[in-house]
Amino acid sequence: MTSTDVTEEAEGSEPGGYAAARLRLLTEGARSGPPRRRALAELTDDWLAGLFGAGTGGQAGVSLVAVGGYGRGELSPRSDLDLLLLHDGRDDKAVAALADRLWYPVWDLGLDLDHSVRTPQQARKTAGEDLKVHLGLLDARHLAGDLGLTASLRTSVLADWRNQAPKRLPELRDLCAERAERQGELQFLLEPDLKEARGGLRDATALRAVAASWLADAPREGLAEARRRLLDVRDALHLATGRATDRLALQEQDQVAAELGLLDADALLRQVYEAARVISYAGDVTWREVGRVLRARSVRPRLRAMMNGGKPVAERSPLAEGVVEQDGEVVLARTARPERDPVLPLRAAAAAAQAGLPLSLHAVRRMAATARPLPTPWPAEAREQLVTLLGSGRPTVQVWEALEAEGLVTRLLPDWERVRCRPQRNAVHLWTVDRHLIETAVRAAGFTRRVHRPDLLLVAALLHDIGKGWPGDHSVAGETIARDVATRIGFDRADAAVLATLVRHHLLLVETATRRDLDDPATVRAVAEAVGTEHTLELLHALTEADALATGPAAWSSWRGSLVADLVKRVAGLLAGDPPAEPAAAAPTAEQERLAVEAFRTGGPVLALRAQTEPPADPAPAPPSADGSEPLGVELLIAVPDQAGVLPAVAGVLAMHRLTVRTAELRSLPLPDGVDGSVLLLDWRVAAQYGSLPQAARLRADLVRALDGTLDIAGRLAERDAAHPRRRGVEPPPPRVTVAPAASRLATVIEVRAQDAPGLLFRLGRALEAAGVRVRSAHVSTLGANAVDAFYVTRGEGVPLPREDAASVARELEESLRA
Repeated sequence: MTSTDVTEEAEGSEPGGYAAARLRLLTEGARSGPPRRRALAELTDDWLAGLFGAGTGGQAGVSLVAVGGYGRGELSPRSDLDLLLLHDGRDDKAVAALADRLWYPVWDLGLDLDHSVRTPQQARKTAGEDLKVHLGLLDARHLAGDLGLTASLRTSVLADWRNQAPKRLPELRDLCAERAERQGELQFLLEPDLKEARGGLRDATALRAVAASWLADAPREGLAEARRRLLDVRDALHLATGRATDRLALQEQDQVAAELGLLDADALLRQVYEAARVISYAGDVTWREVGRVLRARSVRPRLRAMMNGGKPVAERSPLAEGVVEQDGEVVLARTARPERDPVLPLRAAAAAAQAGLPLSLHAVRRMAATARPLPTPWPAEAREQLVTLLGSGRPTVQVWEALEAEGLVTRLLPDWERVRCRPQRNAVHLWTVDRHLIETAVRAAGFTRRVHRPDLLLVAALLHDIGKGWPGDHSVAGETIARDVATRIGFDRADAAVLATLVRHHLLLVETATRRDLDDPATVRAVAEAVGTEHTLELLHALTEADALATGPAAWSSWRGSLVADLVKRVAGLLAGDPPAEPAAAAPTAEQERLAVEAFRTGGPVLALRAQTEPPADPAPAPPSADGSEPLGVELLIAVPDQAGVLPAVAGVLAMHRLTVRTAELRSLPLPDGVDGSVLLLDWRVAAQYGSLPQAARLRADLVRALDGTLDIAGRLAERDAAHPRRRGVEPPPPRVTVAPAASRLATVIEVRAQDAPGLLFRLGRALEAAGVRVRSAHVSTLGANAVDAFYVTRGEGVPLPREDAASVARELEESLRA
């Protein structure tokens, strides 16, 4: 069906006919993408032209103009209509009546309308005062009426834009930067705004405006296709939601992917990220060129006056063989021959990163088009240049992006293709997989002074998550890939083995430190066996911190850093020949003994709160983390006469007071001086979710009531949840409870992975209590919305559970969390 056919069926300018034809067009399965947008624009053009013709009655000196997205013919299913009623000012009353005949039918159909009524002079004046209006008028398109009036305005507006470009383009650049700061980067967001985020449709429109100024132009290759992809996704989003939205929310992504014929939501996000990356990189190059041209314009008159009209020659400063700096960019020397020098791309990239300068677009494209592939294994210079590039800190990011934009990264490292633009559906992660790897290298560059082999640390940072493009455990897959890549880029067998070990175990230290009992010799021995040598442990410690810092603020803290440092110190001692001692019952401190005696004397709980803001004494020789001033939490000591129900009671009271539990240790403490009986001692680390800590007296009063059964913790938590319901988002994956095999000889270790929620530890404590097991210690860790907890449990007599009993307890816990 052509647009003419559709218009005929629309019964001229009747709103009902247009609405029916519009509905048919939007529900056609065969037409989508640019053809549907064009057809929808043409259908709307004809309808509005009909309304205009019926309302003018032969009136001259007036025209109807589409501006903005509608002016470009880019009508998505729920796009608003940007319209300008242009008139010569001779009959304002007639123009006002015409506007009513145009706007009301649009509103009657429920369509969004952005409208204005102006003379050409008013339109130019408003554009001069409002940058957004000027941008919209650059796409002005005649719909009906006086064509000469519209053409004259278009010519004037475009001339104004070009004449005012030195003033307006910096204004536009600042507007784009402010929007990016507010909305984030489209290529990394899990719920991106397709229009407003950096690399989105507004940035693509800004690049068109820069090109229209004739001052600079954006890289054309791939830009139109990237823009088309984002428009297609927006179309599908409008159809899936029935709303005029640009926010690609998680709950709509599967439906949008199906609408576009994509495999799943991950395939959809990857397409969106790839498109955004093209637009973002084009923006970087374009705004750099705008700055260069504006600087040259401001300097050139003075230089010409000084040189009597002579043309100045740009200075070129050597940076490396075949690489020079010119006008704030890194370019190839005139003598450079990429076709004969396969190391040149890495040498140029390393020189640019070391100098903190961008690689010129022309240089990158020339190298991508002509450079020969590196031999296998790489020559030593190539490997050294890669390490130099990775060790350059923050400037590495923009240089790597330039290489990636022209396909040089995947040519150097073919395995990179599987992680490129790959989303990470975890709120802890700020970046896609590939950008996270580069961010980890940036962080690792700050730790190169504390390791004996900085080159291995930096390459391990680049490769540690390379297995995420493959099915199964990414650490296992990554170990094989890392060994292969290390060999290909020229490391010897021993170094390749170290890199493979670092990738295989890059999560080992933080997971062990936060989920295992460090006093258990089995914990330390397991890490020592996995790592093998003190040098590898040193590298793994630095990689662990770099990885966590590059993940996001939820992945690293002073508390986690202190736990990891403690584990590293213990493992280093074992590797140096100092085996860990079997744990003995630690003698209680004076304070613990005092609390225990008072608890026995009073028959009720006694507690003490003590802040700790310094790391443990004699930590491993590592510098403080970036957030090293963060308090490590508050030590909460509780002594209670030994009885059932202590764990859920304490956890429930803490949840009521909005205290987060970081670690929890429980043990029975014999009383001094031959007094019969024992006291349960709880040594926990807690932190306030927000606000200040509650007073110890209030905690104790609530704990007394919880233990004697007069405080309904479950009911209180349920009331709070009902009063402040959480936003419904994507359905989280179901909880999983497992038994960790051979994790300890002294207890059974049960691991819980679940969606974090207030009162989760209280529910787990109740379930463990119901299962009849004793909790010796708990290691609680929260990563974003995910709780990862480990409980060391024993029978009443203090021995590990038989395998069948342990599996039964794990099942009961999982069922209680699913209920």
